[in-house]
Amino acid sequence: MADKITLAIDGVRIAAEPGATVLEAALAAGIYIPHLCYHPDLEPVGVCRLCMVEIEGRGLTLSCRAPVEQGLVVRTESPEIEAVRRVAVELLIVNHHADCLSCTANDKCKLQQIAAYVGIDQERLNRLRRPTAELPIDTSNPFFDRDPNRCVLCGICVRTCEQLQGVNAIDFAFRGYDTTISTFGNKPLVQSQCESCGECVVRCPVGALRLKTFERPSREVKTTCPYCGTGCGIWLGVRGNRIVSARGDADNPINRGALCVKGRFGHDFVNHPARLTTPLVKKDGRFVKTTWEQVLDLIAAEFSRHKGRQFAAISSAKITNEENYLVQKFARAVMGTNHIDHCARLCHAPSVAGLAQSFGSGAMTNSIGEIPNAASILAIGTNTTAAHPVIGQKVYQAVLGGAKLIVANPKRIDLCRWATIFLQHRPGTDVALLMGMMRVIVDERLADETFIAERCENFDEFKASLADFDLDTVVQITGVAREKIVEAARCYATCRPSSILYAMGITQHTHGTDNVLATSNLALLTGNVGKPSTGVNPLRGQNNVQGACDMGALPNVYPGYQRVNDPAGREKFESAWGCRLDDSPGLTPTEIFDAICRGEINALYLVGENPILSEANSKHVEDALNRIGLLVVQDIFLTETAQLAHIVLPAATFAEKDGTFTNTERRVQRVRQAVESPGGPSTYGARPDCWITCQIAKRMGARGFDFASPTEIMAEIASLVPSYQGISYQRLEDEGLQWPCLGPEHPGTAFLHAERFATGRGRGRFVPLEYRPPAEVPDEEYPLVLTTDRSLFHFHTSTMTRKVEGLCALNDRELLRINPLDASELGITGGQTVRLSSRRGTITVEAYLTDVCPPGVVSTTFHFAESPINVLTNCALDPLAKIPETKVCAVRIEKS
Repeated sequence: MADKITLAIDGVRIAAEPGATVLEAALAAGIYIPHLCYHPDLEPVGVCRLCMVEIEGRGLTLSCRAPVEQGLVVRTESPEIEAVRRVAVELLIVNHHADCLSCTANDKCKLQQIAAYVGIDQERLNRLRRPTAELPIDTSNPFFDRDPNRCVLCGICVRTCEQLQGVNAIDFAFRGYDTTISTFGNKPLVQSQCESCGECVVRCPVGALRLKTFERPSREVKTTCPYCGTGCGIWLGVRGNRIVSARGDADNPINRGALCVKGRFGHDFVNHPARLTTPLVKKDGRFVKTTWEQVLDLIAAEFSRHKGRQFAAISSAKITNEENYLVQKFARAVMGTNHIDHCARLCHAPSVAGLAQSFGSGAMTNSIGEIPNAASILAIGTNTTAAHPVIGQKVYQAVLGGAKLIVANPKRIDLCRWATIFLQHRPGTDVALLMGMMRVIVDERLADETFIAERCENFDEFKASLADFDLDTVVQITGVAREKIVEAARCYATCRPSSILYAMGITQHTHGTDNVLATSNLALLTGNVGKPSTGVNPLRGQNNVQGACDMGALPNVYPGYQRVNDPAGREKFESAWGCRLDDSPGLTPTEIFDAICRGEINALYLVGENPILSEANSKHVEDALNRIGLLVVQDIFLTETAQLAHIVLPAATFAEKDGTFTNTERRVQRVRQAVESPGGPSTYGARPDCWITCQIAKRMGARGFDFASPTEIMAEIASLVPSYQGISYQRLEDEGLQWPCLGPEHPGTAFLHAERFATGRGRGRFVPLEYRPPAEVPDEEYPLVLTTDRSLFHFHTSTMTRKVEGLCALNDRELLRINPLDASELGITGGQTVRLSSRRGTITVEAYLTDVCPPGVVSTTFHFAESPINVLTNCALDPLAKIPETKVCAVRIEKS
């Protein structure tokens, strides 16, 4: 570490970090220098002129742009400095609407603070000309207003949008006396490319950007965001028993205070009046309210009649680790079956299956914080800025730092704006594309031969499989130009460290496991594993999908990925739980619904999932749930699936309970109760999922469910899961820990496989691959390919986000994205309602013309029950991971 630099400010000797500015050094030492346009997250520009200081031998200088030097002598006060500041402040105030008491920035306004510090002479102000016209306030955004009359033109919002977000939705416009901050074409914010993240709002030093509704919280609770798998730290603001605000946790190592639109504004669902607040039992086709005592006794009696393989449970990636652990323990130890799974089967089951083969561990190899230091990034099958916006920021930071970004995606997604190379391959051709890149790397001798020899196995068999992937064949399969494949291969192989990011764009296929194995082959081939800023990094879609897998909410493994058909593992859990366990792997969700239709499963315990909208070929799911003898649904709202249930149990949200989530980078973090559940501590009221599951188990006479708190559940987890051995609530108090964490003093693991892989021989394993087309391809009857995606403004089946008015205002309906050439051929115009059909069903949806999709490909999300896209998608399974192929199905479009 470089020695600190010594300087004197107002006669006080201070030591500053090398690279700091005089302003930063002064503020760090507790010496106030007025400033408006400076923000520690942004490059300094010095436009406000308020941070003027006098440096001995140099005269007046802007302290925000003056680097510290050894022996500098700085004065922050002098008649000359005071005169400059006073004029600057007066000009700002006279052009500023100053109804401070009604302003949300009141008592936090930087201009107020500076005016108080400098001192304002009202007579001097009265001599200055004030603006005569009032500019219109932009109220178009559902979460915040933009008032140019309060703006001080510091540019913080512009620089935030450019330097941190990479969105560039706003800039300076109408230069000169009329200068203001504007969108392109001076359109309302809601019509611009603004993503409504609110990062500009939280940095605005005055009230020019202000929240539409603002209630100052009486207290704040530190917790973890309940949306995507990034795992951002947040502070929930509480007033009474309501969530009134959310802000990013600046100390969290993942997001460092940054949040997306959902993380900042998407928590109104907690307070929503439609929350389930009492247990419901269906009688004569209608739900009837009942008490917890009555409903728990009823469920215990009914479940007791359906033990063994006629029972199944589906857990949730949205509930805590402790709750997932209990649901799978209940299924296995009380109900006697391994029919237990969750939504990872629909998103990242191939990650577990594929990476376990090649690396020995089915998890993200590296940390989110390492992404900005990568020299090249291959982002394949991930719409990162929409599905994982804060990770998208990290990619942008890498690009700003000089990294080469390779985007491989059938659609021209937002990430392409920053890409060095864009590979627009046909849906379902990922294996061919990646194997083609590896053929180039091997042929041009760009492989890391030392790494392969010292740390890998099965290379010769893999190399032989590359013979089927000459570039002529790859070009024909993928539709990507030869020169682009070569350029991408050279870039990834030579610009090191290289990182691979992927998501469901490559996993939701009948060959999803092969796709994942292709990414691991590529990383092994170039030695980009086991080092910082490298690796193969699946971006998990939900807040606790990694944790649900870790906890054994899977049909073939106990917690910690210990196989159910391994005698040693089974005996370990039989001893711990005091029961006999089934030794045969259970069924996945798609198989569970098939078994229900065959009459083999008669009772289903469904926790926090909505398969009526999320499962492929969802009409088949609906048919199964209408047939089953007993469906118990545990959720926070009466979802589309809950409406079919025989019994509905009201559950607590993330804000109403304690526990932990494990994010996509294997970081276990605390979830803390901020408010009481609706209904309160009565014979009714919503309850934490862990309480509900334990109560059912105890009423069935089961032992091992007498937990006083989630802390005790985590202690049991740590005793049985090797990678969680060192994890406890005490250690998680300040910040999370990344598994494997092998003991009480172990610091956790930032990146995996540094010295050896978790395979039997400790070597990374190459896997030969062949190209297999999707299970369903276009034909004359269904000539187009439908692929699915996610919206920035919604989450999964929108159970939570469609309870937030502002998010609905930004995205209120499903849109079928179609290339203008296809639309013209079909005689379809933008905004027209069309019939979209596959071999499994038909829906209606509004057409939206865009060149994001290439000709022959159409795209939707799956967030809207009014246009249930998964009625159409294909439930053909990957033979190993058993994930349905929701990313590719053949469709036709007709005028409605």
